[in-house]
Amino acid sequence: MPRSSLFRENGCSNPECTSHSDGGVVNIAPHGFYRARAGKRRRYRCIPCGKTFGSTKGTPYYRLQHRRATFDEVATLSVEGANKSAISRVKGVSWNTVHRWLERAAASCRRYNDKTTRALQISELQADEICTFVGKKDKPNWIFAALDVWSRFWPATVVGRRSYRNALALFRKVSQKSETQCRLLIVTDGFEFYEKVARQVFGSACLYAQVLKTRRNDRIIKVERRQVIGTASQFEEALLESEDSSTLNTSFIERLNLTLRQATSFLTRRTTCHARIKEHLENQLEIVRCHSNFLRAHRALQFGSETRTPAMQAGLVSRRVSFREVFSFGFISVILERIRFLIGWDVNFQTQAA
Repeated sequence: MPRSSLFRENGCSNPECTSHSDGGVVNIAPHGFYRARAGKRRRYRCIPCGKTFGSTKGTPYYRLQHRRATFDEVATLSVEGANKSAISRVKGVSWNTVHRWLERAAASCRRYNDKTTRALQISELQADEICTFVGKKDKPNWIFAALDVWSRFWPATVVGRRSYRNALALFRKVSQKSETQCRLLIVTDGFEFYEKVARQVFGSACLYAQVLKTRRNDRIIKVERRQVIGTASQFEEALLESEDSSTLNTSFIERLNLTLRQATSFLTRRTTCHARIKEHLENQLEIVRCHSNFLRAHRALQFGSETRTPAMQAGLVSRRVSFREVFSFGFISVILERIRFLIGWDVNFQTQAA
């Protein structure tokens, strides 16, 4: 596990300190500055144990022997389809260093995705899967992904066999991160377990349909739409309320599949850079998901002069973020919690004095 994943959001990294696991964020205080090649940076101190640490503690930048901008550029290149060997040649950094950096970046993106993706309002959901392989071609793996059509937000993904268990894991992740107040419309392909999973996770609170495509000579010659859960009038009402779909389709999730193939070197067709280990593929997908949801503006979400990210459209953030903010998220949350505590303490003190 990369060192960045050992970060403790509650403050002190000293396991013997009382602030290590009992909500000790409020015990983190500024403690002067230290000199770095990039300039002056602030240090902090844990009040109970006296341990001091720099502003990069708990982030991928901790003890980084290169500029933070170089680290950010490596992460950016990785979501533009460049493989690790190409990134190593372009940035003049060894392949092992690039690999280690991307592991750190993935841990930060996973933490940011989990902490920021909360209370999604989903009215139309599409799900699909991509076939790839890990290690050898005789060991196929499938990437299950779901997409909120209205915001283009990609809330969850699962990597593994094309099975009932992984389809269930995908829908459960979506359910845990959403607060659907209306009847949810779900559209998928004809994978046999989606219907059972939709009934189990969402029950009668959803409408479920399948889009079946018949191909001949790599061309679609027939499209069949099946209304599996729900009545025809309910589907008609749901499509009238939809701002994006006039008919049952899987176009939006298929566009996400294309984005995945373009952004992930492991998924490029006829590539020599396939994933050797499943965890490497999962790590890269976390970086791509974070970039797609929070950093990359989508043309379909353009309103006047403003082009939004899916997270902006979903109401999770108010502006586009950068990789620098994502990678510094853990430590920033500690400092913000400290500020909130001090403000609250000051207000309480003034109230008692009055």
